[in-house]
Amino acid sequence: MHKIWIVLKSEFRRRVRTKWFILTTLLGPVALVAFFAIVGVVAVSSMEDGGRIVAVVDETGRLLPRLLVEPEDGLRLVAVEGPADSVRAAVMAGQYDGYLRIPAGVIEGAGEVIYYSPEGGGLGIFQSRLERLVREAVEQERLAARNVPPEVLEILRARVPVRMVRLTEAGETAGSTGAYVVIGFIMGFLIYMAMLIYGSVVMQGVIEEKTSRVVEVIVSSVRPFHLLMGKVLGIGAMGLVQMVVWALIILAGTMFSGTLLALFLDPAAFDLPDDASQRELLAAANFTVPQLSPDVFVWFVLFFLVGYLLYASLFAAIGSAVEQQQDAQSLLFPVMMPLILSIVFIQPVIEAPNSTLALVLSMVPFFSPIPMVVRVAVTEVPFWQVSLSFLLLLGTFVASIWVSARIYRVGILMYGKKPGLKDLLRWIRYA
Repeated sequence: MHKIWIVLKSEFRRRVRTKWFILTTLLGPVALVAFFAIVGVVAVSSMEDGGRIVAVVDETGRLLPRLLVEPEDGLRLVAVEGPADSVRAAVMAGQYDGYLRIPAGVIEGAGEVIYYSPEGGGLGIFQSRLERLVREAVEQERLAARNVPPEVLEILRARVPVRMVRLTEAGETAGSTGAYVVIGFIMGFLIYMAMLIYGSVVMQGVIEEKTSRVVEVIVSSVRPFHLLMGKVLGIGAMGLVQMVVWALIILAGTMFSGTLLALFLDPAAFDLPDDASQRELLAAANFTVPQLSPDVFVWFVLFFLVGYLLYASLFAAIGSAVEQQQDAQSLLFPVMMPLILSIVFIQPVIEAPNSTLALVLSMVPFFSPIPMVVRVAVTEVPFWQVSLSFLLLLGTFVASIWVSARIYRVGILMYGKKPGLKDLLRWIRYA
């Protein structure tokens, strides 16, 4: 234990004194929020700036006026006449972004509306907007054909907002649940990035020591297992410090989220006077400061710590088996696949945190650090589920460190041919 402690202290002190560590610790969550905010703003701006110009060929002769009654942001409809070939040529020449053909019998339920464009319409957001516009126009025309009074039309068009409320054992949390989603996403993404970066740091350190033959000197006085544990725990301690600081920053950001959001809200958008108070603005925006339990931050740190130990031990074993980072790619793929899948499935987990998919992912140890933390932040997870998931993760780490130590013991002094999976299995059996 004494030698593990010496290696641990050396790794910890050497890394926490770097400018990279200080900057990422202080600015990590802020940079992450800023990154996604910029991506969101740029994405929205790209859809709005310039907009789309769509030519409309209305063969009914009745729907176009209804389509033009309410202009859409970023979408301009232009009535055109003439043969389809000339309209298509105008689109291909760049005069329009596409054209919408509304057949004559669509009001009576015959035919289908078709949108023609060079790019096909994108991911479906634009298609939804067009479908809504056409559907509303057809509905209004059908009702008007049956002499339905305008007052009834207004009643049918009246929007009914749906407010989302988080239900917990302690009661109801009023206001939008979007804040919980944002916090859960940030926590899950931070754990993903931290495990990936710190695991790579461990692997890179092992490769450098092996390549420079420094490890041959070290293992003459320290057992390979002690060296492996000291290195993994030392970098893990560095990560633990960073995660605790990030948890405190997220906690502070959560507490002051209402004040920050109020700075960007326009009272006129909610029909409020210019001197409206912060409380009035947040109430109009259906936002309340999320009340997160301290357990959320405790589980965030614990799942990161054990998840990191699990992956770092595997990364260290891979690093000991190769002499160059390029040689590690084929061995890294099966190790990194669960991490990649965890971040790929983060959206379904956020949308349905109590679904079967979310439950299974948060229980399987190689996946659990990310989806379980997201679930804990977004909804109220039963204590037995969180505890069982953590114990399974801890047990998997103990098994992985045993396997990794046996690979490390042989691989750290092995040079020459790059080992394959069969070689690693043989090292585990005979080490």
